[in-house]
Amino acid sequence: MLDRRALLVSSLGLVAAPAHALQRQQRPAAPTEAVWKPADTPPGGIAWSLLESTKEITRTDAKGYIRSKPVFPPKVKALDGKPVKVAGYMMPLQNGTLQKHFVLLAYPPDCPFHLNPNPMQFIEIKSTVGFGFDYRVKVLKGTLKLGGHNEEGIFYRIWDAQPA
Repeated sequence: MLDRRALLVSSLGLVAAPAHALQRQQRPAAPTEAVWKPADTPPGGIAWSLLESTKEITRTDAKGYIRSKPVFPPKVKALDGKPVKVAGYMMPLQNGTLQKHFVLLAYPPDCPFHLNPNPMQFIEIKSTVGFGFDYRVKVLKGTLKLGGHNEEGIFYRIWDAQPA
């Protein structure tokens, strides 16, 4: 009886090994490292690591909504109202190929159904010039405005954006 059990276990092992190998081959490839890396800092620009150094305070209001406000470090506070240059990935907010109101993301938008950046990882952008929509890094310049003190969850805005 012991020999049968050993034979059965070894047989199952032989059958399971190819299935296990097959599972590995069918598994999708891991995402590229670019998904986990912010857009490169343009020459003379600000780094996303600086913007990401802002801390977030959250609370849940009486209706169950999460409210968020920033605690800006001194280096970020010093940028308020100053001209900046920044690079990022466009998330359009309008229909069409030219965008005048969009969100600039630190990280590439890998999936519209799982896009949930923290408020220190995006900038709301408005411009009088239309930016062409594509998935490549955009470099722009404009005046950075710090916000979010009213718990709206938008920490950064640039209203006068221009291509850099």
